[in-house]
Parts: sequence; C-alpha cells; structure tokens
Amino acid sequence: MPSYRIGIDIGGTFTDFTVVDGESGTVFIDKTLTTPRAPETGVMHGLERLAANVPGLLSASKEVIHATTLVTNVILERKGAKTGLLTTQGFRDVLEMAREVRYDLFDMFIRLPQPLVPRALRRPVTERVLADGRVLTPLDEAGVRSAAQFFKTQQVTAVAVSYLHSYRNPVHELRTAQILREEIPGVMISLSHEVHPEPKEYERTSTAVVDAYVKSVVEGYLDRLSEQLANRGYQRRLLIMLSNGGTATVETTKRVPVQIVESGPAAGVEAAAFFAKLIGLDRILSFDMGGTTAKLCVVSHGRASRTREFEVDRVHRFKAGSGLPVAVSVYDLLEIGSGGGSIARVNSLGLLQVGPDSAGSEPGPVSYGRGGTEPTVTDADLVLGYLDPGYFLGGEMQLDAAAARSAIESRIGHPAGLDLTRAASGIHEIVNETMASAARMYIAEKAMAPSELTLFAFGGAGSVHAVGLARKLGCPQVIVPPFSGVMSSLGLLAAPIAFERSRAVRKLVKSLDMVSIEQAFNALEREACAQLPEPDQALIERSVDMRYAGQDYSLEIDAGEHCANHDAQGLWQQRFVAAYHELYGKIDDDSPIELASIRVLAKQVAAPPRIEPDSPQRPGIEKSRRPVHFAEVGGFVDTPVFERDALQSGQTLMGPAIVEERVSTTVIGPADRLRVDPSGCLVITLASRPDPVNGISRAGDAATEVAR
Repeated sequence: MPSYRIGIDIGGTFTDFTVVDGESGTVFIDKTLTTPRAPETGVMHGLERLAANVPGLLSASKEVIHATTLVTNVILERKGAKTGLLTTQGFRDVLEMAREVRYDLFDMFIRLPQPLVPRALRRPVTERVLADGRVLTPLDEAGVRSAAQFFKTQQVTAVAVSYLHSYRNPVHELRTAQILREEIPGVMISLSHEVHPEPKEYERTSTAVVDAYVKSVVEGYLDRLSEQLANRGYQRRLLIMLSNGGTATVETTKRVPVQIVESGPAAGVEAAAFFAKLIGLDRILSFDMGGTTAKLCVVSHGRASRTREFEVDRVHRFKAGSGLPVAVSVYDLLEIGSGGGSIARVNSLGLLQVGPDSAGSEPGPVSYGRGGTEPTVTDADLVLGYLDPGYFLGGEMQLDAAAARSAIESRIGHPAGLDLTRAASGIHEIVNETMASAARMYIAEKAMAPSELTLFAFGGAGSVHAVGLARKLGCPQVIVPPFSGVMSSLGLLAAPIAFERSRAVRKLVKSLDMVSIEQAFNALEREACAQLPEPDQALIERSVDMRYAGQDYSLEIDAGEHCANHDAQGLWQQRFVAAYHELYGKIDDDSPIELASIRVLAKQVAAPPRIEPDSPQRPGIEKSRRPVHFAEVGGFVDTPVFERDALQSGQTLMGPAIVEERVSTTVIGPADRLRVDPSGCLVITLASRPDPVNGISRAGDAATEVAR
C-alpha cells in the first residue's frame, strides 16, 4: 500500500512538486507555471497532473508540506488588509523614524520604504511599562475604545498593537486585544509581544504591523487551499514551511503568518543540508537559482546559520536598510536579483545591465511566447545553446528561439553595437559575475574562502550557471543533485515540524540567576511544544543569544540542557568567545558578556525521504549533439548531449557536455570532469585551468568512461 509525502513550493515563476512514496522510495516530480493572482489554482493544477500518473495520490498521502511566496507578494503589491496601529504615547511615528540611519549616505534623492500603516491610522495610547516590566502608567482603556471606534469608522480590518517594553510585561497589550475584540468583532489582531517578544522598538513594531497586514490574506489562502485539498481526498493536516527551516500546522501559521515570509528559500537550504549529509560534505555553498532570484547560503556540518536581520520590500532591492524589517528567524542567506527571468537592457550610459527586475511567469521570458518583449537570461541561455528549445520541461513547453534571437538583437545588440552571440554571451557573463561578486563578500563575512566550499547547485537555472559561477569564485567542485529543478519542494520533505519561542533577558552572564533561567526555558518549551501536532514527541533545542556588554548584535550559542544543574554560565561564555573569535578574529577581554535572550526550538523529526535513484545497466551514450557557446574557447563547440536518467552510477564524462533532464539542464565546461555519484548526484570537478585545445578535442570525440 503506497504512502505518499508531497512537497509543494510556489516560486516567482514556477510552482514545483515532489512526491515521495514512503514504501518504495519512488519519486515523482512536476513543475507548472505559477498563477500569482490565485496561487492555489496553480497548486491544484499541478496536483491533478501528478494524480493522472499516481492514482489516489491525495487520499493515500500522509503529508502535504507547502512553501509559498504569498506573504512577500502581498507586501510588494500592497494588497494586504487596511491596518491600524496602536502605540505608546510618543511613539506614533516610529515606523517612519525607523533607525534614523541613511542606507546610502551619498544619495541626495534617497527613497525610503512606505510604511504599511499611514500616519492617520496610527493612534497613540496613554500607558507605560518600564524596561524591567513594572507598570509606570496604567493603560487608558477609554483611549483604546476611542481608537477602536475610529478604526471602525475607517473600515480597518486588522490592528497591530506595539507598546513600549511589552516583551517584558504584556499586560497592556493583552487587555487592549480584549477591548478591540469587544469593539470591533472579527478584527485581525497582532500583538508585538507574541510576534516578536524581544527589544528594539522599531523592529518589533514593524514585524507586528507586517503580521497584521498579511494575516487575513494568508488565512483566506490557506483555508481555500485546505478546503480544495480535502475535496480531492486529502484528509490530513496541511503543513507550512517556516522561514527558519521548520514546518508548522495551518493553525499555527495563521496565528503568526509573518513566520512564513521566507519559507521558499528556507526549503532550498533544507534540501542542500540533506544532500550534504547524504554524500558526506562538511561545507557547501548552496546555490538556488530560479526564475526570479538566486539564493546562496553557506551550510557547514549539515547546518546553516540563522539571522533575525531580514527586510522585505526594499526600495533598493538588495541594499540593507532600504526595506521594512521583519524580526523573524530566517536562514542567513544571500538573495540576488539574478534568475532565469532577469531582464537584460542597455542602460542610459550605454552599458549592458541584467536584473534585478524579472519577467516572472506573466508574461515570462520572450521565448516562452506569453507576450514577453524584454530579453532575459533564459533567452540568452537559449541562444547560446545551453537549452534545447524542444526539450524545455521535457518537451512539454516549446521555447521560441527565433523570438529570443530577435529580442536580443533589437534590444541589446543594436543599441550596444554587439552581434547576437556577443550580446547573448554578455548577458550570461554579467549575471554570473553579478552573483560571483555578491557571493565573494558574503563568503568572506562568514570567515571562509570559496576554495573551501563545494558549490551545490539547484533550481531551474542553477545547473546551467553553476560551473561558470564556481569558476569565477574559485570553488573546486560543483554538485548537482537529482531532481535539481524542483529541489526546494524536495527540501520540504526533509525539514522537521518545528516551532521557536524566545524571551529577552539582557543581563550580564556572571550575575544570572540560573534557577530563574531554567524556569524561563521550561516555560518557553511548553509554549513551543503546544504548537506541535504531537507535543509529547517533541525534541528540544535550547540556545542563547550572547554579546559583549554595549554591543547591539548578538551571536546564537548552543545552550545545552538543564542549565541549573551545572556550570552553564562558564560553558556559555567559552562557546561565545570561541564563536566570536572564529567570526571576527579577535576577542574582547575587557568587556563583560551579556545574555541578550534565550530561545527554544521544539521539533518533531520525521524520517528523511528515502530516495533510491535507478541506475541503468549500461553507461549512457550521447543522445544528440548541438553547437554550444563556451567563452573560454572563444565560440561555439559541437557538444554532446546526454540524458541524465540514462547515466550509470560511477560513469564519468569529460567536458564540454550537456546533461538534460525534464526540469533542468547541466552545463559542463571544457576540460571539466563529471562523475555520477551512487546517490544520483552529478559531481563536477573543475579543471584547474581552462584548456581550449584539449576541450575542443574532447568535445569532438565525447570521451566517456565508467569508473572502475
């Protein structure tokens, strides 16, 4: 009797599906165009396609896990609820005052993100809680009722409440919520101490506002999707990927929807960590390049670091400080506006520019034939021979190569004075260099070198650009996992069901009352476990945020267990000093160490997906040849093309070569060597120096061999 698990990842261009049969390990995949106006439509369309090949799919499924870009899209498109904000008297303008820092000192015409709540809908309330939690000024309940009536007349449907120091004592926020429910029945309410129970007034207020703004949209979408799944036979809970790599029930997600703002990229990191453990790699650079963006993340010893410094709706898309802060736990990844749909143009200076804006799925690249007129990276890759116009999505979607050539010539070639090949090659090289430049800085900030990392490439466009990116960075090896084109949806099936809770402390480590800290940890564990489907089976991970006194940012340190039973203070300080030294190359012996906050992650770890790729009895042979452009040899080379499913475990290929599968294409450069790992991964070892002569001769005879 089959028992299926389904992963569904909605991206900016495509929606990806992975189905794993828990009994046999058989994997089914699919990819459909995203439907931005009604995301559930694309989801159900893809499931219907899968069900045609897997009878009884939904009724025989024990889990459906979902990642979505819905929250980000609602904010970018400003399609959330009409939202009001209640703040402590004197803090009405915190959303506009922000950090009072210019993200670009030299821009005389600097733009700032538009607050989600206009000033007219921000109402101050008389109340005051001190930093130690004592109430200085009682809550003016009449003022709250007056504000509620004002919101009612303005047809406000969601309210965020953020009072000063409520993370210490939430009594005023809780009472305000009671009054709002009495005065405005059915209103959506987000309380800052529930959404982000930590200091930093601006970040906490911004996060609560984002949560309130998207709550009704997320709730409606998840209810519709759950209903449609149930109508087609799925009788279990729908699970949602969180930004921190865990998963949660629909009920938990609807309660605090801001947690899923980065759910899609988190799924990709989970997939990378899963395969890194599977093939025994300690350090990898996860590279997820889809249709809209590219995401990079360092995964060390099976884990990626997390951060709470995240922004949405950046005015300058990739400049820190130009967006709305969302203080939720997210993977510390680098996001770049470089995807298959990134638009290429000649700017006002006559220079070729690629991205960060994308054609998305509507209308998509010119070659999609859906009305797009601006040339994109995908169009350039098609012109250069990396993609087969008749084999996109396994031949299901035909690409219009003539339209791509015409668009590149008219929009790029003629204005820049370039022929077709140089224009297309320029687009390809610029997007690779853009990613490489950003990645170098990101890797350096992690105190690592690219030569220490294996590039782990996935996403629809990832394996097309992986070798070129790795060569620019200096990474010695590239790994392309099986099902790389839908890898994020597979990552959903590798992630645990998890929920995190935190509490601010802000005390010197040497003066801590460890009995009280243990009690606080226990309370957080109860709160986190209550969000899980099976609380009694939860595994608990404790961590502490520590910093030197006077610093603003902290490091997350493993806290171990039962801190009241041993010298936890000394152990925490040792771990903090070691982590600080590794990251910054020095320590501060003159400053005491402060405990900023404590954290608990409660999770239920499911069995990892069992994937057993088939290996043919004989080595795969080339299925065709076509001219492919390689900049390192200065032109097109007659290149062999192989079908990935036909490659035998242990088989090797010498580049240049193309390996195609239904949902992605892998490009191997001249003199590079590919080996098929028993796990099904393609392991590409880059040549230390490009060798044009040998590259051409090997392409001529398409040398293949089976590793003995």
